[in-house]
Amino acid sequence: MGSVEIPTKVLTNTSSQLKMPAVGMGSAPDFTCKKDTKDAIIEAIKQGYRHFDTAAAYGSEQALGEALKEAIELGLVTRQDLFVTSKLWVTENHPHLVIPALQKSLKTLQLDYLDLYLIHWPLSSQPGKFTFPIDVADLLPFDVKGVWESMEEGLKLGLTKAIGVSNFSVKKLENLLSVATILPAVNQVEMNLAWQQKKLREFCNANGIVLTAFSPLRKGASRGPNEVMENDMLKEIADAHGKSVAQISLRWLYEQGVTFVPKSYDKERMNQNLCIFDWSLTKEDHEKIDQIKQNRLIPGPTKPGINDLYDD
Repeated sequence: MGSVEIPTKVLTNTSSQLKMPAVGMGSAPDFTCKKDTKDAIIEAIKQGYRHFDTAAAYGSEQALGEALKEAIELGLVTRQDLFVTSKLWVTENHPHLVIPALQKSLKTLQLDYLDLYLIHWPLSSQPGKFTFPIDVADLLPFDVKGVWESMEEGLKLGLTKAIGVSNFSVKKLENLLSVATILPAVNQVEMNLAWQQKKLREFCNANGIVLTAFSPLRKGASRGPNEVMENDMLKEIADAHGKSVAQISLRWLYEQGVTFVPKSYDKERMNQNLCIFDWSLTKEDHEKIDQIKQNRLIPGPTKPGINDLYDD
């Protein structure tokens, strides 16, 4: 298996026009400090992965940091080759806690700077009280203006090269854009063939915000059949191209100008997820994909759910 050259997407809302690799390696909360995690990341780097996505809430920053440090020491990559994203959890989603949280993530990752730092959810909760799901009783008002000013400060301090958000609806983005001096570079959201986010894509494109898809293969919740991976029409499209359904899904995202962070530590699948850049979907494929029934997979991080989280 050779190394694949991964195309990049320019983050137009960054002053340096930072380039983000189109595909990254996501890390799920089940990502622990076991040796196989480290091996998976080293393997990913050998295959060509440069973009690694984590979050304070995942508990995976330490393992990722150790693996990246080892890869750099082995001479596989330099820090400049890598693109590392982490996220601010809801307990620190308060103006005075942003910089300390960012510094803590850097320390855990053993890095001097992040490439991208995201607000994980448009929610704030009781500082220091980490529970998942988040108890609705612990929610506090989200000071979007104050938090974003602190995110902008992190950028000015050189702690991160770009700032953005995650799980923000069009309405939440409009609120943010009305108070932001520096526009968010990225919005990371659930996006897959059964949740195509057309309205959000249009809004983000119009405002220079690059979308990153999590759960791009609709994995990540054990609720019934997987409407993407078990879709007969997608299996037919895949067969016609001599590809897998996963590859069709990722290629569709790529053709929409969306970046994505699948979570796979299987050597073969990691490689398959990169083999999507030298072929295209047809107009007919796109027309069929447009017909897939749409519904959201990830309901939100609170218990019970809250109505206006996604504003839909």
